[in-house]
Amino acid sequence: MESIDSTKQLEVETQWIAKTLSPLNRIHCPVWVFDVDNSRVLWCNENSLSVWESESREELLSRDMKADMSLTVSKRLEQYKTDFSNDENAQFREVWTLYPNNEPTTFDMVFSCFRLNTGRVCMLCEVTGSSAIDNEALRSAEALLHTSVNISLYSANGEPLYRNPAARSSVHSASSTLHEHFGNAELIHQLQNSQLEEVNAVTSVHTVHGEKWHDITARRCLDSITGEAAWLISEVDVSRLKATEEHAQFLAEHDTLTKLPNRNYVASYFQARIDKLLSAERTGALIFIDLDNFKDVNDSLGHDAGDQLLIEVSNRLKNVSAMDDSVARLGGDEFLLLLELKDKENQIETTAQEIINLVSQPMELQGREIQMTPSIGVALFPSNGLKIQELMRHADLAMYHAKDIGKNNYAYFTTELSEAVDTRISLESEIKLALKNGEFVAYFQPRVDVKTGQILGAEALARWEHPEKGLISPGVFIPACEEAGLIADLGKVIFTQAVIAQREWAQMGLDLRISVNLSPLQFAEANLDDDLIQIIRQHQGNSERIELEITESVLLGNDKETVDKLHQLVQHGFKISIDDFGTGYSNLAYLHRYPISCLKIDRSFIESLDSAKPIVELIISMAKLFDLHVVAEGVEKPEQLDLLRKYQCHEYQGFLFEKAIDFNAFTQLMVSERKNAA
Repeated sequence: MESIDSTKQLEVETQWIAKTLSPLNRIHCPVWVFDVDNSRVLWCNENSLSVWESESREELLSRDMKADMSLTVSKRLEQYKTDFSNDENAQFREVWTLYPNNEPTTFDMVFSCFRLNTGRVCMLCEVTGSSAIDNEALRSAEALLHTSVNISLYSANGEPLYRNPAARSSVHSASSTLHEHFGNAELIHQLQNSQLEEVNAVTSVHTVHGEKWHDITARRCLDSITGEAAWLISEVDVSRLKATEEHAQFLAEHDTLTKLPNRNYVASYFQARIDKLLSAERTGALIFIDLDNFKDVNDSLGHDAGDQLLIEVSNRLKNVSAMDDSVARLGGDEFLLLLELKDKENQIETTAQEIINLVSQPMELQGREIQMTPSIGVALFPSNGLKIQELMRHADLAMYHAKDIGKNNYAYFTTELSEAVDTRISLESEIKLALKNGEFVAYFQPRVDVKTGQILGAEALARWEHPEKGLISPGVFIPACEEAGLIADLGKVIFTQAVIAQREWAQMGLDLRISVNLSPLQFAEANLDDDLIQIIRQHQGNSERIELEITESVLLGNDKETVDKLHQLVQHGFKISIDDFGTGYSNLAYLHRYPISCLKIDRSFIESLDSAKPIVELIISMAKLFDLHVVAEGVEKPEQLDLLRKYQCHEYQGFLFEKAIDFNAFTQLMVSERKNAA
């Protein structure tokens, strides 16, 4: 019934238009009325038939224009209708290309509102002449029409001068000003700064679809009509990427199992909380909790049961009465609480006893009743330290003391426990001697092509070949090197060995790219590029086959010194990669503002691939968008490799293929691979 009524209405409207506009048949310029709702011409004068290459008015009016209409044009016409509904006096002058019989013809057009006797809004279309713009300008106009990028021109005071269809579709009104569109006061302030020629930002904007995140580039220019100053602004909607980025940031700062803050969060936010308390002359405590005999649960009931236990303990710790402050999981069965002290001794004792009571309550796991007990270490600030890492070490020492005195107990850090500090100092002395005696050597972990399984390169990793203790894990000496300020010296040793290895392999016909880590301290050295190039020249290395791995923290601040240093390194031939990507300060901006060639997906996302699939897929997709190489770290299972292959990751490294091995073993591995390939 509705379709019959609609047909009758169209007939009535068409008859009314023909009668109303009959005088326009005499004018020479082509004119027609277009029905946006039904995508058809309702009326036309005789001269418009040649424009549409139609034999008769009846034939033209019978055409279904939607069949050959692109989505962009359809949306543009809907915008016209909306603007005409809001303002019947609105008028638009544009260059349009029509395609009658699939042959493009370009005209200068004027579009205005034409309201039917039934109240519906249609468009009066007038051809004012054939367009004289050249091919390049025409293609530019077509690009502006069809692109999904928002392109806008605003006057210096923020009035809209031009919007392409994508930009117009995102704002509430054609008259929306720059200040109404952008809610970021800092961005508005920058645009009002007459000294700036270009402004880049990822910011929230007001759109017809609500608040969105746009990556914008604003360039100062002159309006070609008035000659006055203006801002040309391009915007790309990155809301989905921003949301996923924020989710990635949450994953980077929170434990995927318990959802508690993790070690990364502790390093930043706990320290900020401590600094705030100290500046207010308040005191506090860092409470380190370790579950007694947790390994027995994993060994007897399995890791799934162990995970359930950790989740239950986490939920109980959230209910500690004093925990309006902070609770985190450091990893394994270790938890950390930050407590502001108002009544030092009684408050700590009460809190420690409450933790013991809560954790010790029986729980059921896989049909068995389990009772855990905690060992608790307490470090006070400022008396036991000012920095989070120092307080964590002291609370950790106190926790081990609580275990020594019988577990299910708590203990304070005391000067008697400082022997552990003496051990650390002794370790630092040994490290200095080891650096002098050349005991640190580079081991190489293969970087493997995900598709072919071929070794493409290697990451150089530091190992300590102690003359008495044998091979010492980097987990022992790397933190000590960082604390003692020796990490840059160690970095140069490993870099030198990596350069020599690359050269010798190249001489054997093995063309490998070697990646080497640069610590933030090493990167901060003023003469870094000179030092690295000197090593390259001294050992006849090839900087173009060396990749320098930096952490995301190095890129914070976007300061000129960092930018210049990265560009200098790239000019010398080095490639730059971001190590442990996704665990720090992942930001869309530096992916295209810094000279980065490669992203290395952090092993934590690979280890928890079931929950981190969207993040891994996003990182790989972003890398493709910015033409970056992607390497996955910590691949240990075939199913992890299968998923990386599905997502078209470029390379991987991990125990699934090979652990880090010394130069001779790696050489033999490559020789064997080459023989097998032959």
